[in-house]
Amino acid sequence: MKDYPTNKKMMLFSGSSNPELAAKIAENLEMNLGKVTRTKFKNGEIYIRFDESVRGADVFVIQTCSAPINANIMELLIMIDALKRASAGIINCVIPHYGYARQDKKSEGREPITAKLIADLLSVAGMDRLIVSDLHSATIQGFFDIPVDHVTAIPIIANYFKTRNIRKGVIVSPDVGGVKRASIFANQLHFPLAILDKVRPGPNQAKMGHLVGDVENKDAIIFDDMIDTGGTIVEAIDMLIRFGARRVFVGATHAIFSGNATELLENSKAEEIVVSDTLPINKEFRQDKIKVVSIAPLLAKTIKKVYHCKSVSSLFKGENLV
Repeated sequence: MKDYPTNKKMMLFSGSSNPELAAKIAENLEMNLGKVTRTKFKNGEIYIRFDESVRGADVFVIQTCSAPINANIMELLIMIDALKRASAGIINCVIPHYGYARQDKKSEGREPITAKLIADLLSVAGMDRLIVSDLHSATIQGFFDIPVDHVTAIPIIANYFKTRNIRKGVIVSPDVGGVKRASIFANQLHFPLAILDKVRPGPNQAKMGHLVGDVENKDAIIFDDMIDTGGTIVEAIDMLIRFGARRVFVGATHAIFSGNATELLENSKAEEIVVSDTLPINKEFRQDKIKVVSIAPLLAKTIKKVYHCKSVSSLFKGENLV
């Protein structure tokens, strides 16, 4: 952390990746977003200038890792550098969806650990603190030598399903790696847990194998941290129906929705797919099929807690989160 004092003035700025979410966060905080000049030169280089003084302030920059992901990460790095050179007191980055999170370890020889590389780039640029939602792997927090506030949209999505009055339900983890996440979600709804066995023959490829647990004549809710191409989720939906599930719902924090994911999900046998707005959904979608709940109130409360040096974990007290 920087050794010179902050003037305890909070300032909020948005990158260009998800301005709608940033506006909602600002509204929840009853603040205005700061003014930023943002330009791209003809060769693709990004230019950033903050149009008001940030000297000594606690600055929060909201930038999610959505497509085009590399350009948005570079824009964030440039914003951090500009803030550092403008003598911002503390630079807090709010990254609702952390890019390259699935590249958090080496599975084969001569592979990068890109999630660590992104952490290094953010830290070297001058970021003092990170606020992030539902990391693909919680171990990514250890890639940083600065404070990381890792929040979750699980209670928000669980609260939506509580309104659906599902009485005979079961929560399904789409793979073994997501069991802890799905277990927390199951505790929120007081439902049992089932697990699908998934293998990945290659990037963005998955094959469903076996089911551990009972879904027969039950309403199954598949819960995961993200939906990318949609192929894995659709295959899981079909598999659960083959195993006798009465209805199938889907919940996920990050709606990446690459390629024709929205069309796949809309044409699937799922009753509803519930996601948060950590990422913008850039295509039209059937609102009777895909529901979007906002993480903005949670992120706004987190920002307020951080600014006032209060416990962020207190936001989740009583939610059975671990």
